[in-house]
Amino acid sequence: MLDKLYAIKERFNEVSALIVEPSIISDLPRYIKLNKEYKDLTPLIKVIDQYIKITRNIKEAKDILKNEKDSELRELAKLDLEESNVLNKKIEADLKLLLIPKDPDDSKNAVVEIRAGAGGDEASIFAGDLFRMYSKYIDSKKWKYELMDVSEGVSGGFKEIVFNVTGVDVYGELKYESGVHRVQRVPQTETQGRVHTSAASVVVLPEVEDFDIKLNDSDIKKETYCSSGPGGQSVNTTYSAVRLTHVPTGVVAQCQDQKSQIKNYAKALKVLRSRIYEIELKKRNAEIDGQRKTMVKTGDRSDKIRTYNYPQGRVTDHRIGLTLYSLSEIVNGDINKLVEELKIAENAEKLKMG
Repeated sequence: MLDKLYAIKERFNEVSALIVEPSIISDLPRYIKLNKEYKDLTPLIKVIDQYIKITRNIKEAKDILKNEKDSELRELAKLDLEESNVLNKKIEADLKLLLIPKDPDDSKNAVVEIRAGAGGDEASIFAGDLFRMYSKYIDSKKWKYELMDVSEGVSGGFKEIVFNVTGVDVYGELKYESGVHRVQRVPQTETQGRVHTSAASVVVLPEVEDFDIKLNDSDIKKETYCSSGPGGQSVNTTYSAVRLTHVPTGVVAQCQDQKSQIKNYAKALKVLRSRIYEIELKKRNAEIDGQRKTMVKTGDRSDKIRTYNYPQGRVTDHRIGLTLYSLSEIVNGDINKLVEELKIAENAEKLKMG
């Protein structure tokens, strides 16, 4: 154990020295990568130092009890040993969590896509409710979001909405939201008061930079068109909206939020890059022997992950069997309890896997 911890400390010292070298600072992709490693290791190093200190205290106390004849010194050593053992257990538990391999994408920003599923107009309204829930959650975290592409529903809400979220550890917090969200309630259009079930899908992708994944300009087909609003009516008569197709994979991304074609192109490219990165990441994971996914890992986007039941005022996350009777607070952006419980469940499974 100690050998592994000393090796981590040695790497931390190496990275600390590298990030101030002019040759590294001028190499932006490498500098960003090393700077991220430095930030990730810093909290771990603090706990490692505590662990090394406490193990020394325990060894010294045991040596005194083994070799010392003085009764007062022995009594002090005994008390010190008891306190140190209690503290050591806590530090060991903290270390186990900190040593769990982190998803390298957790610290990235995110691209979030919400699409209405089964349920007609009510599904679009529900997609709008989900967007409102996330926008309030984003505000509470002091993050920022920017719309990328919007297709409004006929009776409200959205057929599809894509937005970019920026802040600290955004993807690591939002990635658990990927999957099918289901709502059970009486729709506004229902005259007989019957409860209907509708659904919307959420996809959360890590936002990637051009040095994370390279795209050749020759592989990208660009199309421009006029932006449109609900029902297909024209919003403007200039060809500012942009649709990009990555020819080798067939992946498509579009943006019509801005009046500037250049800005829409930049936004669409960001979405395209994230979608292709997701495909490449899945391929890479599939090739790793013994790759195991935990039950809360962002996997198949067709998996039903959560139900919002309005008549009973409850929200159930099916991945961990958690039911909370605080629907009103949750749909108003307070999803902290859900996120934290999903994190705990995933970490517990990772610890079991070793």
